[in-house]
Amino acid sequence: MELIIVRHALPLRVEKESGAADPELSPEGHLQAKALSQYLVHESIDAVYSSPLMRARQTAAPLATQLGLSVREADGVAEWDRNSSEYIPMEEMRATNHPKWQAMMRGEWVSDEDQEEFCARVRGAFNSLIETHQSECVVVVCHGGVINYYISHVLNMPTTQFFYPHYTSIHRVKAVAGGRQSLVTLNETAHLHPLINSRTTL
Repeated sequence: MELIIVRHALPLRVEKESGAADPELSPEGHLQAKALSQYLVHESIDAVYSSPLMRARQTAAPLATQLGLSVREADGVAEWDRNSSEYIPMEEMRATNHPKWQAMMRGEWVSDEDQEEFCARVRGAFNSLIETHQSECVVVVCHGGVINYYISHVLNMPTTQFFYPHYTSIHRVKAVAGGRQSLVTLNETAHLHPLINSRTTL
């Protein structure tokens, strides 16, 4: 079967005193989600799954609508900081050298879920999808940390944040239930080029 793994589109920045931030998509994020749906709509997709977090569900919705499918929730692919009271877009953290970005680059783990639990959860979620959808093509909209771990698992690499998945980037994995999983593509972003070009010509 084929897994089309997608990082969610760009969300709003949210900082709360308490409770999970769970931001919605920004206006640019909605454009990214629409571009993603137009890019993938002609592929033979059998199911669309999403993390339960708002930014992932809103990213998956336009594609599911165009395909005439419902978005199925996969709790196992929620991000490691799902309960954090703040969400700052990764580019913003990187550009400002935010302390949270520095901690990530040092490989530090700040979550109410330990790293082993997170990795087991993500691995179990994808294995379940592979078992359920043998010989099918499934889209899974999730998060940068989830993608980093799962791709490093597929490549038999140490568990690290080893690359930066762009917003609505596409990562394809071929998989056999109980067997080999292999990476086909990493960080596809061709669908975003029209958006980038339109910004540079304004």
